[in-house]
Amino acid sequence: MIESLLANILSLGTSFGFILIVIFILASAVKIVPEFQRVVVFRLGRLVGAKGPGIVLVIPMVDKVIRVDLRVVTLDVPVQEVITKDNVPIKVNAVVYFRVMDPAFSVVEVENYILATSLLSQTTLRSVVGSADLDEVLSSREKINSELQKIIDERTDSWGIKVSAVEVKELELPESMKRAMAKQAEAERERRAKIINAQGELQAAEKLSEAAKQMEVSPITLQLRYLQTLREIAGDKNSTTIFPIPIDLMKPFMERFFTKEGESREHS
Repeated sequence: MIESLLANILSLGTSFGFILIVIFILASAVKIVPEFQRVVVFRLGRLVGAKGPGIVLVIPMVDKVIRVDLRVVTLDVPVQEVITKDNVPIKVNAVVYFRVMDPAFSVVEVENYILATSLLSQTTLRSVVGSADLDEVLSSREKINSELQKIIDERTDSWGIKVSAVEVKELELPESMKRAMAKQAEAERERRAKIINAQGELQAAEKLSEAAKQMEVSPITLQLRYLQTLREIAGDKNSTTIFPIPIDLMKPFMERFFTKEGESREHS
């Protein structure tokens, strides 16, 4: 009786263990892949391909599965010390946006595609910035970003990587260069101010010349200007007001005076 009971227990344990093994094998054979991932399957060391999303069936202990994320990766390129084409030392960093387009290539062609892309971005950043003048680096940021994106994208294409954008974030200049650029900017502002002032004086002189010609053609405009000047002087609440008398008003009196003086000399 006891022997039969032990035999039943052993058979139940064996069955339970077998069920556990089957469950483990089934669990290992079923892979659930989300929409933003793919699984690269290797069967006995040979590439089968990329599968997913959804439920993927594999052979346990025969297939090796590597998950690859397809979302955009934001890679921060560390600060690089660069000497520009005109021998100015600067520090520059950037950010690279890329994503995996071919999961199989990103696993087979390169050991660590994120590290490889990071190192490639650093060397390319030093090369591109070092081949440009400081003024070009400061003023043509979009051009440098485009050139960086093009070079990195071409070199990572064989890895199944697509570089969508590269942005230069910060440029750090030496203090001496900052002071020199500040002086240059100040001198440029003074130059523009002098040019604007000279242009204003030239325009004012042209308008005054036109006004003088108009007054010469029409003397009445001079009288109107005279009356306007008197009105402005009277409106300033001055204690003393000086009225300038036009020479034209004095001219008849002066002619009569000189005429009488001439006649008296003739009689004498």
